[in-house]
Order: sequence, then structure tokens, then C-alpha cells
Amino acid sequence: MPLPAFRRRSHLPFFLELIASLVARALYRVRTSGAENLPASGGVLLIANHISYVDVVVLQLACPRPIRYVGHWGLRRTPFFAWCFKVSGAIPISSQHPLDGMRAAVRALKAGEVVCVCPEGHISRTGQLMEIMPGFEAMARQANVPVIAAAIDGLWGSVFSFAGNKYIWKSPRLMPTEVFIAFGRLTPPSEVSPVWARRELLDLGRLAFDERPVLRRHLGRECVRTLTKHPWRLLVVDRTIGRRELRCGQLYAAVAVLARRIRETVPQDRVGVVLPPGIGTFVANLAILAAGKVPVNLNFTAGRAALELSLKIGGIETVITADAVRAKVANFPWPEHTVDLKSELEACGGKRALVPWLLAAWLLPNQLCASLLRLPQIGDRAEASVLFTSGSSGEPKGVVLTHRNIFANCAQISSLSILPESCILLASLPVFHSFGCTVTLWYPMLRGCRVVTVPSPLDTRKIVEAIRDEQATVMLGAPTFIRPMLKKATPPEIKSLDLVVTGAEKLPDDLHRSFLAAFHIEILQGYGLTETSPATNINQPDPPIVTSTGEPQAGKRLGSVGRMMPGMTARIVDPESGRDLPFHETGIVLFRGANVFEGYLNDPKKTAAAFRDGWFVTGDLGRFDADGFLFIEGRLSRFSKIGGEMVPHGTIEQKVAELFDIDQNTGYAVVVTGVPDPSKGEALVLLTTRELTADQVRERLLAAGMPGLWVPKIIRRVEKIPVLGSGKLDLKGCRDLALEAAQ
Repeated sequence: MPLPAFRRRSHLPFFLELIASLVARALYRVRTSGAENLPASGGVLLIANHISYVDVVVLQLACPRPIRYVGHWGLRRTPFFAWCFKVSGAIPISSQHPLDGMRAAVRALKAGEVVCVCPEGHISRTGQLMEIMPGFEAMARQANVPVIAAAIDGLWGSVFSFAGNKYIWKSPRLMPTEVFIAFGRLTPPSEVSPVWARRELLDLGRLAFDERPVLRRHLGRECVRTLTKHPWRLLVVDRTIGRRELRCGQLYAAVAVLARRIRETVPQDRVGVVLPPGIGTFVANLAILAAGKVPVNLNFTAGRAALELSLKIGGIETVITADAVRAKVANFPWPEHTVDLKSELEACGGKRALVPWLLAAWLLPNQLCASLLRLPQIGDRAEASVLFTSGSSGEPKGVVLTHRNIFANCAQISSLSILPESCILLASLPVFHSFGCTVTLWYPMLRGCRVVTVPSPLDTRKIVEAIRDEQATVMLGAPTFIRPMLKKATPPEIKSLDLVVTGAEKLPDDLHRSFLAAFHIEILQGYGLTETSPATNINQPDPPIVTSTGEPQAGKRLGSVGRMMPGMTARIVDPESGRDLPFHETGIVLFRGANVFEGYLNDPKKTAAAFRDGWFVTGDLGRFDADGFLFIEGRLSRFSKIGGEMVPHGTIEQKVAELFDIDQNTGYAVVVTGVPDPSKGEALVLLTTRELTADQVRERLLAAGMPGLWVPKIIRRVEKIPVLGSGKLDLKGCRDLALEAAQ
């Protein structure tokens, strides 16, 4: 955007405006959309998200009219900010005398000025949209002026933001900061409210995030660039058999030689990978991508029929595995061209073939190292990975994740405080699990953080030993995999852990309490789906107060799955009518964002069913609180409609476990599901590993105040509740057992 030399754009004296504008343009490269929605004259109230101290600077660069800012009065206690307030004509507002600031803002609006308010009330120290405070709508109505929202993206992580829980004291960016500001539509004062503001800022934030240049890059190229920037850095500690280390330069060399062989020997576009977490998984996945192919990490714990269908859908004729894995997974439908990773590397020339690539990693610029592998600059919406859904509620579907999807989710996770570059990540989730694929495979290669791999999330003792020996700081896992640690770990063994993050299934309250009491570590719950690459929400630690004017902010909320990731927006809709509901009401959660996939592989019918007017339908019921925390109430498929009433399976399960004193520390013991019923639509079936009778269950549930419709009609004892390899409940398997019991 060229500098308009003679048109006044701020309230600064002319020479100060000129100097400030030149400096700002040297530091920030600002792009915009929707700026034409601002009227050329007349009063306008501008609201914006607040993520740094220079938000006001970039907004003025983007706005064609001078802006009067409403700022916190406490900042005037600092000489520099007091001077800024004075020369810019900013309007101070305080919590002690808010009406004084409001009256001044209303006068400016009536005088035809553009007045900017940040309705969060303070700078976000989490990088996410905080609670929207009331008051701005009163300003607009009293002045009778329209309101326009603007979302700023790109300043989080700068020295003037609180990214990394630091302010100022972090490395400055050497290149101009790319900033994008999305302006919304002009809205009459009668239509605005905090609810409107949250929705508008989230929608615009999604548009602004989508403009990030990094989202267009090639995933393989960026991974190689990271590896060759720091070839000496230890990236993977593999504890499959003994202990093996892999440094960034070594990974680059192995990928380079294997990629050439894959390019020469595999004609198909997609290559299957059947490997547990470890060095081989990193080498195989990145080599496939560097060869111009798409890696497909296959769920080797799924049934043979599901795997055969996955191979057919993906057109996969080549699978990279290890001979030891092939011997263990005998039921896998191995295609004719199934190769052993170690043998393939030896066929490339063994260790001698790695030497020139190691030298290149150490001696050449990272861009050139990537070009040597013929990696393109642009990946964007092309396939980068395919994952087949676990089939918890039906046949597997091929979820196509693009370069843009994975870049977006990695950038979103990186913006939070949970996985800094300095962390040591314990990775035991299978790579066919979407969280295992994005967060424990691609994210470390992009960010450079160390990974400690354990081949199975079920081997609790091995996980504990890995945490103890490698001083891991972050652990990821489903509650099913974390619960056994209560019995198999001691506090000294896992004292290095700073964070434990869980997802895939609801975090039980008793597990949260027990883990906190036993280890003084709070489990942070997250949420996501394979189709969202996967993370959409994660609780994070409450950010510290690092300035004299700072106020407490919440990064987590018990019972919630956290706030939405930056760059995402949501809707809550009625399950029956599909109409939009207020955020605080319970309904089906819909998402939009750069991390949301674009469709299932070769299945336009299922793709169409997964979206509603461009919004991805999660199938989960949830609601947001005023601070933006999402509470998942249950999965729509985990509800039964009986006599016109939605009956939640999870609530009944919890009550049964409580009434019969069933300890679920060792896994699922009671599960409720629904089967067709001619009289009431559906009937409830209780699957349990305990000896319970229908009369016992009915008597205790009714005595506890449960409605009669919520009492399971059929009780069936089973040896084991079906569970998928990802740790999730096998809904299809449970339903099959329930249908057998109902016959």
C-alpha cells in the first residue's frame, strides 16, 4: 500500500505522522480486505481484536481515515504511553470512571470521527479471542453511528505481543512482519451486541488467517529447510528396541536417498506406511513426500475388511513397513509390493550413500538443500497426507489433508504455549491417528522440537521409563492410555512433565482429579477430528502476568475442551431444524478454518454430507461460554431419540458406574448404545463387563432421579468393551453387540 504523502491519516503532528508511517511500513507489511466498507465520512465505531501493543499502528496503516483510539487509562502512568496518548488524541477510559471515557468517545463519534475500541478490554496473552465486554454497543447507540469489525492476524509472536509468555524480551523478526487485516460489513447500532461481535471477529479472523503466505508452501520443502538449518540438533529418540538417536542432518540424508528410490520404483501417487512411532516413520513419511508422492499411514489395528477397503479407495499398491511389524500384523492384507524400510535404505547404497547428503546439510544453505531434492515451492491445496478414519461409526473414509491443512494446524498449535521449540515431546500415539500424525510427526519436523517415541500407547511402563530417562516435558494421549499411569507410575518418575494433553474422547472427571492428586499435574483437555487436521480446541495453562498493568486471564477451564484455535470460526445449529443458535445454547458444532479438510477421497456423496453451506458438521453437540471455551456435551451418534426426546448415552454410563461403584481405571466397563425399536424409535442397550440385571439397573437409576426413558431396556454382559486402536470407543462394534442382544 503506497504512502499517501499529503492526506492526513492520524491525529499526530504532520512530521511525526510521516516519520511514524515510514518506520511502521519498514517493520510491517500490511494487507487488507474489506477496507472499502468504511464510509468516506461520518462517525464510525471500529472494533478489533487485541493481540499486541502495535495493533493501533497497523490499523492506522490499513485505515484510509484518521482513527481515535480508546485506551486503558492505566497506561498513562508510563511516560512513553502518556506521551502517545497526548500526541495521538487517544481517549482514556478507566474501570473506576468508565462513563467519562464513554462520553468522550460518543462526542468524537457524533463529530464524525472513526473511534476504535478493543472490546476484549485488554491485550490477549493467549493469542486467542477473549471475552467480549459490553459497552461498545452503548457507545454506538448513543452516538447513532454504525459499527464495523476488523480482525488483525500476524502480530502474535512479535516482540510487542505476549507470545511465549514474554513481552519485548524475545528475538525480533528480521524481515518485515506480514500482517493481514480483514474488515467486516457496516452494521447498524441496533444490530450489534457482544454475541454479534464475537461471531464477526471470529469470522473475520478466519479470513485473515487464510491469507498467511506460509499456508501456500510445500510441507516437504519446509520440513527439509528446518532440518538443514540445524543439522546437529537431536530430533528423535527412538525407544522401540534399546535407544537410538536421529539428528536433523541424518534424517535429511536418509530422506534424500530413499526419496530417489521411491521416485524410481513406485508409479502410484500414494504409498502406504505401516510402522509404529519411531525413526522409521519419520524417514518413510518425509521421503514419500519428497518423492512427489502422498504418504498414507494405515491403521494396522483395524479389521481386514476395513483395511482392504482402505487400500482400494487409496489406490495403494506399495506399502513401506518393517519385517518385524509384518510378522506381528499377520492379518494385514499386505499388497504384493510390500517393502522393508531397512532393506530399501541398504539397496540405496547404505551408509556410504548418506555421506554426501550429510555434507550438504552441514555446508549448504537450507533453501539449496531443499532444491537438491527437487521439492517445489508451492503445495497449498494439493494432497499432503491421507488418513483413514477409524470407522468408529461405519466404514473407513479417506480424509485428504492438504499442505495448507497441516501447515494451518501446526501454526495454530505453535501459537499456543503448549509445544514450544524447547519442549521434549513424548510420542506414543499411532501415526494413523490424526493427532499422532500432525502433532508428533509433522509438527516436530517443522518446529524442530525433540520427540521421544514409544511404539505403543498401551505399554504404560515403557512410556513412564521414557519420560523418566529422557526428561520428557509434554505427553499426549487419550484418557484410555493415560489412566493406567495412576497405578504404574510414581511422582518422581514423571516429575519432568510440564503438561499432559488429552483428546480423542471425553476426559473423565475422576481421572482429572486423580491425576492431579497423584502427580500434581493437571491434564489439559483438547478436541479435534481427523477432518480438522486434527486440533480445533486445546486448553492451555493460564498465562502469567508479566506487566504492571496486566490482569489475570484464563487459558483453561475445567470441563471444557478449550478455546478455538486462532483462525477458526464456529456455528452452533439446532440438530432438528439446522437453524443457527446462540453460542451459549447446545447444538451441533460446525467449524470453518484453514485446517478443515476439503473432502473425502473419491467420495463426493460423503463429502457433501459432511458440509453444510461450506461449514464442516462435526456431529458433536456443544456450546460456548462467554469466554469462548467450548463444552462438548456429547456426540450426536451417542444420543438416542426415544419418544421424541434426545437421550444422552454418556450421562447414563456415568450414572451407572457411580451407582454400582464400578472402577473404570482399567478401561471401559459400561457402555450404552441404541438399537431400533418399533414403538419408540430406539431402545437403549447397556453393555457391561459386570454382572448386572435389568431390574437392578432400573431400580437404582429411577431411585437416583433418572427419567424412565433413560433406563436401558436390555442389559448384556460382554467379556470386553470394543475399543479402537486410537483409544476411542468402537461405536460400530458396540452397536453390533447391541443388535445381537436385541434379537
